[in-house]
Amino acid sequence: MSVKKINDVTWEIEKSGKMLVPVRIHASKNMMEKIKGDRTFGQAMNCASLPGVQKHIAILPDAHEGYGAPIGAVGAFDLNKGIISPGFCGYDISCGVRMLRTNLYEKDIKPKLNELIDKIFTNVPSGLGSKGKIRLNQSQLDDVLNSGAGWAIENGYGWKKDLECMEDRGRMDLADSSKVSEKAKQRGIPQLGSLGSGNHYLEIQKVDKIFLPEEAKAMGIEKEGQITAMIHCGSRGLGHQVATDYIRVMEGAMRKYKIEIPDRELACAPSNSKEGESYFGAACCAVNFALANRQMILHWVRESFEKTFNESSKNLDLGLIYDVSHNIIKLEEHEIDGKTSKVWIHRKGSTRGFPPGHKALPSLYKKIGQPVIIGGSMGTCSYLLVGAQTGKDTFFSTAHGAGRVMSRHAARQKQRGEDVKRGLENKGIMIRSAGLKTLSEEADFAYKDVSEVVETCEKAGVSRIVCRLKPLGVVKG
Repeated sequence: MSVKKINDVTWEIEKSGKMLVPVRIHASKNMMEKIKGDRTFGQAMNCASLPGVQKHIAILPDAHEGYGAPIGAVGAFDLNKGIISPGFCGYDISCGVRMLRTNLYEKDIKPKLNELIDKIFTNVPSGLGSKGKIRLNQSQLDDVLNSGAGWAIENGYGWKKDLECMEDRGRMDLADSSKVSEKAKQRGIPQLGSLGSGNHYLEIQKVDKIFLPEEAKAMGIEKEGQITAMIHCGSRGLGHQVATDYIRVMEGAMRKYKIEIPDRELACAPSNSKEGESYFGAACCAVNFALANRQMILHWVRESFEKTFNESSKNLDLGLIYDVSHNIIKLEEHEIDGKTSKVWIHRKGSTRGFPPGHKALPSLYKKIGQPVIIGGSMGTCSYLLVGAQTGKDTFFSTAHGAGRVMSRHAARQKQRGEDVKRGLENKGIMIRSAGLKTLSEEADFAYKDVSEVVETCEKAGVSRIVCRLKPLGVVKG
């Protein structure tokens, strides 16, 4: 393996062996050393060997090994000759983040923070195997899978204008609920409207530092100290089952279409095959489920603010800034070999970051570019960014979080959940959790420095930092 340095934050693994394209890595020297410590490079090279891959595989600074493809990877595949791979999307399809602003400030919220966090913890179901507060029948679930966040809003969970501030206006059009297995649907029915566990969280934050005032103002962020909320969750058991089901389907499809790949975890099918189209229809349903899920949680967060402050959500200006998905496959237009082409973009543990003027952006953000939300680890900070014109190298994608440097098992061995909780409280951060084990698994030391991640993204030209956010209260599954 030959790794060539392009500049201080860009590296390239040159094409060799069965690779069809090189691997382009965006990372600081320090992060390169961390990435070298696991299987990220080998997995990226495997992705670069998949049929129809275009230009290069892009690896972002939060990258670490995953199932099949690294988390923090982006790949583009030819519209007609390329493949589609569940392992290059991830099990938690549309695991994503949404962020809302308020017109409250730290001085307003401090006296009521404990009450607010308690209300949110009560109001939003969380934890391993957590169930939502509503019960759907099969027909209603199909409506959710086909309609996305729009279903939630039509049923009283949120505001119609929320749709303007989501990728694809909160709905993947090619969703086909008939392609989702009964087992996946049965796993999804009780979980709609729940946060889940693992690295999923809900945070009340303050704007700690504004770097781009004009861009911040366009998103409703006026001053430092302003209060925001961030919701991080995905498609729950439904998305996981869709991935499980179709990895098996793809294993059969590879034999049928005589596709040879270096790792069975990247099982795939031609994107225009029956199997490929069926998986995409089901994956779009999982995205729609996740969007509806986050929309319902947003509604209950608004309710919690209303009850705590005895004010309406509109008077508190609890507007959605944006919603981004991390594990997703989309059909997009990108510049490949000097011409604009439609390609199947696989983003695994990475965030879309379209630049100013992009046709897919709502009018609200045409001038500044797409908002990008990068969550950190408990007790550190998160960031709000925007896409950049110079982001072509990563197919207009950027990082999605801090990125793990330690397994969950190793993190549990290092520190007990009780001690992690005490450490957060000593920093003035209120924490509510359905279990202490998760606190150990998600502690700061298990992750990279998110500030170094976003600064590297900015140096690489893939996104620009708008503001830094610090947690005041955290709800974990």
